[in-house]
Amino acid sequence: MKKIVIATKNKGKVREMMDAFAGLPVELISLAEFGNLPDAVEDGQTFAENALLKARFYAQQTGCACLADDSGLEIDALDGAPGVYSARFAGAAADDAANNKKLCRELEALG
Repeated sequence: MKKIVIATKNKGKVREMMDAFAGLPVELISLAEFGNLPDAVEDGQTFAENALLKARFYAQQTGCACLADDSGLEIDALDGAPGVYSARFAGAAADDAANNKKLCRELEALG
């Protein structure tokens, strides 16, 4: 059976991918099984570029085939923002609550 590493540290995304691949002839492995690996640098301009960066980075780190994704919010009224910056919209150390608060402020400022 083909083994594939899920290239994310997000437990929710790991669960989603495990569910999506249930019953298929592959064995998905959590990145957590490889210990405390460094974070991949996600400096792409698109979600697809960031997913590819993560998959390649963790393939090098683990020596295994890797599956990665990237996602976020693209809001037309904010010209596509926050986009690839969704997870760090309110700053590098921001959590979901801070990002949501900033997003609400920016939307309210539009009137």
